[in-house]
Amino acid sequence: MHDPATKLVIFDCDGVLVDSEPISVEVMVAEFEKAGVAIDADYVYRHFLGRSMATVVDTAREEFSFAIGETFLTGLRTHLYERFRQDLRPISGLHKALDDLSKAGIHWCVASSSQPDRIALSLSVTGLIERFQPHIFSATMVKNGKPAPDLFLYAAEKMATPPHQCVVVEDSPAGLTAARAANMTALAFTGGGHATGAIYHNSIDRLKPDAKFDAMANLVQFIR
Repeated sequence: MHDPATKLVIFDCDGVLVDSEPISVEVMVAEFEKAGVAIDADYVYRHFLGRSMATVVDTAREEFSFAIGETFLTGLRTHLYERFRQDLRPISGLHKALDDLSKAGIHWCVASSSQPDRIALSLSVTGLIERFQPHIFSATMVKNGKPAPDLFLYAAEKMATPPHQCVVVEDSPAGLTAARAANMTALAFTGGGHATGAIYHNSIDRLKPDAKFDAMANLVQFIR
């Protein structure tokens, strides 16, 4: 099913490497509420999951006539990072997955919609940073974030790997769409704390990923 010559696995970060999405959604809903904008967790999951902060800013302006400024962003970031330092955990089975990739001679990197400082914090507090540095790429490095393919293509270029030899591990519809647009194998990981409910799974299934799995320790089985 997959190219036996896979050379690179490109991981999303939030919901794939770290179980951050439930925390992020809770904080975002609370910060919007403080600003007088009523949104719920379902809305955040449907419209913001896997997307960049630029998309959040644009959506807030277009859908709610709310101009997100630096004060809002600073408050959001402060609150979120406090919660990450207290509660963030790595995805179970990830170290085994990386060990298996290493044994198979497959390289890996991170390509996330998040800001570089958030990615660094997420990987640091969960003890993962040393397994990924310096191969960490953010949507801030390209013109268009997911669902555009720019970030994955940029990561592949920096890792000197052609797209058809790349496998992307994603948890969001936006990320899976980006992987497809980049002509890469798209694996849907559904083992994060947010990956529950029919609406979420239907949104993933509609995109027909090359595989869908919920145990990160089994990753290599879907590559080889």
